[in-house]
Amino acid sequence: MQNLNVSFENGKGETLSGILDLPTEEPVAYALFAHCFTCSKNLRAASNIARALNDERIAVLRFDFTGLGQSEGAFADTNFSSNVDDLLAAVDFLDRKHGDVSILIGHSLGGTAVLQAAGHVESVVAVATIGSPAEPAHVARMFAGHEKSMREQGEAEVDLGGRPFTIKQQFVDDLEQHDVKNSIAKLRKALLFMHAPLDNIVEIDNASDLFLAAKHPKSFVTLDTADHLLSNDDDSRYAGQVLAAWASRYLPHADHGEPFRVAAGEVVARTYTDGFKTDVRAGRHTLVADEPRSVGGTDAGPSPYDLLSAALATCTSMTLHMYAAHKKVDLESVTVRVKHGKIHAQDCEDCESDSGRIDEFQRSISLQGSLSDAQRQRMLEIADRCPVHRTLEGEIKVRSTLD
Repeated sequence: MQNLNVSFENGKGETLSGILDLPTEEPVAYALFAHCFTCSKNLRAASNIARALNDERIAVLRFDFTGLGQSEGAFADTNFSSNVDDLLAAVDFLDRKHGDVSILIGHSLGGTAVLQAAGHVESVVAVATIGSPAEPAHVARMFAGHEKSMREQGEAEVDLGGRPFTIKQQFVDDLEQHDVKNSIAKLRKALLFMHAPLDNIVEIDNASDLFLAAKHPKSFVTLDTADHLLSNDDDSRYAGQVLAAWASRYLPHADHGEPFRVAAGEVVARTYTDGFKTDVRAGRHTLVADEPRSVGGTDAGPSPYDLLSAALATCTSMTLHMYAAHKKVDLESVTVRVKHGKIHAQDCEDCESDSGRIDEFQRSISLQGSLSDAQRQRMLEIADRCPVHRTLEGEIKVRSTLD
């Protein structure tokens, strides 16, 4: 496991400190870990969980929320909403610098925060919580006895885990504004709730409330004799191993059952019974296909017709680039846009068919560079020589067998 010290800015321009745990091999997915209330990224349980995920080639970013650990900002000025904003800033950092976030993991209040943030991150396919309260307001119980001071002075110094923290009334007010159970009922992502029956900080009834509010696919795993902070290494390692095994089912690279066998020149697609999401392998390359939400998919990847349009667009672009290089045409770049649709044959003047519906690809080509009008016209003609273009317009036979 390789640990990289990283930093990024939150929405207020404050620098947040993080650690990116990378597997020894190329990551197959990226996860974001949110620590517990007033904890830090250096919590041993977080490190153990990250290590277990790294063993399955899942990279993990864990970071300090504003005002905690090595991150800038004043903790007293934060609240649950700002924690969610910090999470989204971390997601943006990973997306820009490394890769799309597929998994969100949160411990205690961090878990409640990732549930709230998940609806804003399209790339996330799986969300897991560990010992998390069903409502952010649960945390307010930790301030019992300080209500009068908060009302009269607007803040109070509270002892949390043996350390003094200044908690302002705005923190408590903000907690009351969030209905997490309503939010997760709308999530179309895989959910895992992990909780210890003997957790005396956040009672296990919270896990039950979250589980009942969630829609399938959802899972619950008991952490048996673990305490709230997973202070026993065996408990945090177990949690990490379970997380890795569970998340692999929902990742694009995941092999369910028998592994993909991809022969040279072959493309393999595998779809499961829980929707349209399809894992695709082409040689050593992996991608995901899906359908839009409007037709029952999860929009986790391009549709089959999008992929077909992409084949035409990329082939056209490559063909023009190759021609320009051969003819020494001053071509800087090619942008090809393709739209697919179906039209009635009777509305098509240059089609051989006169009944039914036919497929139509509308292709728009933008050429950047010092090209004459004659050169541009020639490039348009060359575009029709793209091999995929010729395949689509030629006679096609698809021969199917049962394997």
